[in-house]
Amino acid sequence: MTQDHEDLTERPSPMTLGSFRRRFHSTVEGVVTLLDWLLVAFILALVFQAFAIQAFQIPTGSMAETLRGDHYRMRCLHCGWVFDTGSDSLSIDLPQCPLCGQLQPSRSIGQMVNGDRVFVLKCIYQFFEPRRWDVVVFKNPINPKDNYIKRLIGLPGEAVQIIDGDIYIDSRIVRKPLNVQQELWMPIYRQTYQPSPGMQPTEVAQRQRRQRQWRQPFVNEEDSYWMFDADYPAHFGLNESDNRIHTLVYEPSHHDVFRSIYGYNDSGSFSTMPMCSDLMLQFQVKGRDHASFVGAVLEKYGILYGVRVEFHGAVSFLKYQDGRWTELRRTLTDGIVPDVFQSFEFANVDRRLVLRWGQKRFMYDLANDKDLAGVSEQVTPPQVQLFGGGGLDVIDVGLFRDIHYTDPGIRATQNSPFRLEDDEFFVCGDNSPNSLDSRLWDMEGLGNFGVRYRKGIVPRDYMMGKAVVVYWSQAFRPRPTMAPIVPNFNTFRVIFGSSEQDY
Repeated sequence: MTQDHEDLTERPSPMTLGSFRRRFHSTVEGVVTLLDWLLVAFILALVFQAFAIQAFQIPTGSMAETLRGDHYRMRCLHCGWVFDTGSDSLSIDLPQCPLCGQLQPSRSIGQMVNGDRVFVLKCIYQFFEPRRWDVVVFKNPINPKDNYIKRLIGLPGEAVQIIDGDIYIDSRIVRKPLNVQQELWMPIYRQTYQPSPGMQPTEVAQRQRRQRQWRQPFVNEEDSYWMFDADYPAHFGLNESDNRIHTLVYEPSHHDVFRSIYGYNDSGSFSTMPMCSDLMLQFQVKGRDHASFVGAVLEKYGILYGVRVEFHGAVSFLKYQDGRWTELRRTLTDGIVPDVFQSFEFANVDRRLVLRWGQKRFMYDLANDKDLAGVSEQVTPPQVQLFGGGGLDVIDVGLFRDIHYTDPGIRATQNSPFRLEDDEFFVCGDNSPNSLDSRLWDMEGLGNFGVRYRKGIVPRDYMMGKAVVVYWSQAFRPRPTMAPIVPNFNTFRVIFGSSEQDY
């Protein structure tokens, strides 16, 4: 008996001419709809980029360390400090660690890292006035085809001066907001970064390559008894009950650390940079009882200014005058809990003393100090001291300097203020020794229809927007031969500008 075979495969029915036309028109309509959406998306992207947010890549190091152009990531072979050096500076000299001062051998130079990429709000200045300390993008007045990025310093109608690294507007010093100031501190000394004995330069290296033998820069003053633990070098201890002041004095092996130097720049120019006396000393301190006290001293123009914190609950600002210490201001505060580390941060910056003790802040204004009047330059390395009494443990000591705007003597000088007119702005780079900006432009700006702009100004018409976020920086390479495509999320950050919160 023959068994019929059942075929379960579906067989296509013959396509009629009408069904083919319907399917063809449906396909064409889908393609047209897709193209319409793509066109709309493209137009929206162009509008968004033109009027809202646009991405830029930083081309140069004029804003370092805030923003970096193409650079090399370095780790000092002596102290381990990580810093960046510009791609163009290596053609002149070897990079120098800004912390310990040691030149780095050429073998330590790795692959070049692309410049930071930032988002810029392009429409913000259509609705709000530009504000001082904003990081702004604008068209280069001399060559409007180029986009520049700098920090906004002077506003329309103001007279700008640069005096000993500080900015003066209408003959009054202007202070940086808290977030901006914190971003602009440059490290001079970090207690936790110390060269090991095996990494010290040899005598031959010292002669041939300007290397210096590193030593602990904080030393005991005569009759002071701070203790240094050889097994724990990042710790200063004091255990005295004589109620005397015991002082550590900062004596670096070289004085370049107080100059306005950047590891990003050519190290051969470091010795020619001006001294910077706007400093900050910070550390963590623990007192063993309420009888203990701790403080710091920072010099400016030969005058010693200090602060003293008594653990029973008092803060005093001090000034050394006529051979003795005088109290400028005394404030009572809460008592300090013994055996608990507290943050201590003392700064003499922008003609003001600022103490941050734990979560509290204390200030004393020096703008009207007659002893500082008329002095416009720090000519010798400033003194730095850390003192205390009783039982103390001090760790994580760091010494920092403020940004120092160099004065090339061309524009906005102490003796020749630069007056801005309507719709004119004055800009400077954070890497002041290596920035071509309003201080130095020696040609008139070019405008449409033969219009010329004054030397040294950015016209309002050329202001493009405000940089707000670094969204891509120092990406990782999956392999040495591959492009840096792995995001480094630790470098994503906000770019701080104007703020109502003063330092």
